[in-house]
Amino acid sequence: MGVPITFMDKYNPKQFEIIGLDRPLMKSLTNKVSCFYKDGKELYSRIIIKNKKPYK
Repeated sequence: MGVPITFMDKYNPKQFEIIGLDRPLMKSLTNKVSCFYKDGKELYSRIIIKNKKPYK
């Protein structure tokens, strides 16, 4: 799941695993740059996280 940088204030290492940042991760997986733009300006980056105990 992609979350904003402000997620780090609420980060609980027992609940979530940080996978990486969206741009480097997408570049390594697809060789394409993933950026979010509006009117030619870059908006934000996301932290990719994984729930350690997903619901069943």
